[in-house]
Amino acid sequence: MKKLSILIAVPLLLYAFSSANPNAMHSKKPYTILVLLNASPQWLSLNRDERSQFVEEDLNPIFRKVSPAVEIRLFDSEYFHAEVSDFMIITCNDLDQHKLFIEMLRDSKIYSVPYFEVKDIIVGQENLFEDFNAHFKKDQE
Repeated sequence: MKKLSILIAVPLLLYAFSSANPNAMHSKKPYTILVLLNASPQWLSLNRDERSQFVEEDLNPIFRKVSPAVEIRLFDSEYFHAEVSDFMIITCNDLDQHKLFIEMLRDSKIYSVPYFEVKDIIVGQENLFEDFNAHFKKDQE
């Protein structure tokens, strides 16, 4: 859990610093967040109807609350990875909306039973190096 807290805190601190720093680069690029999950025995013990019911009654309302600000895509990977059975790709422009989404998940059975173990959270922005290159080129002029 300590690792998870650090993984969430570092990008948020960088975001806060850049917001407070008038010389910071600001990117209009959306954040892409990978949430790597592993299904727990509690999840696997549910039959398929119970799993579908959980998604419909518990997860879909969360997804609707954060959309359209947060786009969530769900993927299966248990066939290809021993420690990560599922992952989410989340896209958003506002990290506060991502935090809201994670808090709502934390209040659900995903975390509380738990149905899934969060293995890692990875935050990035596509081709962000281009912004840095432009910034440094501007400074050299």
